[in-house]
Amino acid sequence: MTALEVVRAAAGLDEYLASVEAELGRAVERRPGVVAEVGRGALDAGGKRLRPALAFLSSSPEDDPPVAAGAAVELVHMATLVHDDLIDGASVRRGRAAAWSEHGERAAKAAGDYLFARAFSVLAETGDPTAVALLADSSLALARGEAMQRRQRHDPDTTVDDYLERCALKTGALFEAACVLGGGSREYGRLLGIAFQIADDVLDCTGDTIETGKVPGTDLQDGTPTVPLLLAAQEDPVVRDALAGGPKEGVLVRVAASGALDQSRELALHYASEARSRLDGAPRRDELEALTRAVVERRS
Repeated sequence: MTALEVVRAAAGLDEYLASVEAELGRAVERRPGVVAEVGRGALDAGGKRLRPALAFLSSSPEDDPPVAAGAAVELVHMATLVHDDLIDGASVRRGRAAAWSEHGERAAKAAGDYLFARAFSVLAETGDPTAVALLADSSLALARGEAMQRRQRHDPDTTVDDYLERCALKTGALFEAACVLGGGSREYGRLLGIAFQIADDVLDCTGDTIETGKVPGTDLQDGTPTVPLLLAAQEDPVVRDALAGGPKEGVLVRVAASGALDQSRELALHYASEARSRLDGAPRRDELEALTRAVVERRS
């Protein structure tokens, strides 16, 4: 079995994700109107539902599955995608028109805000203020990570350490929240999130739109300094100039030729290994270990 097949074979996962999907539908449609319609489009676009799966795999088989937690973290994730596409001007998401390009900028901004609000409402209904506070802290980290990305834009002198801090804020924080809300390891979630983001940034340099649902080279076009671009820029002045805002023609080929993609994959594997080392005593350890391999082996 592949690593992804091991994860998907987890007992009870399919039923849990079906319950989360139903909860997401109820949450989005709770307040009918334009923003709910836009939110419904974001929901219908699908996705890996990785964060809800993390909440489930981090929970004990003896406990009730964390449906509200899984729905809440996914709603926050959906909200960030709607807002990120608007901020970045990305017109395609998961092979479909991004919310802002289909419904307009104002509707997309309001829809993202609505999805954030619905996330906290779903979690508040559980009556657990600690869980709500945790998700609030994670959402604040997401905002800090986005601000950091804005500051780093078109800066080829961004350090790899600063890039990794951004990964921990923009991706790792919500992975952490999913794990902790399920009852699992915060550090595992943070490290897995960093590995996932590095793999995502490699795919942006190599992936196909049909597989990834996104236009390749988006980070380069936006001037977002990711680790493959930063490592390549250290070796190739043409890549450095492109990342700083210069011509982009043929630059992804030069990134590949620099060896930066292989170095970045090794870094993702390192963080995946570090995540596995935090799993002592986890009730679904086999599936969580497999997930660390699946996130760096994926092609979308």
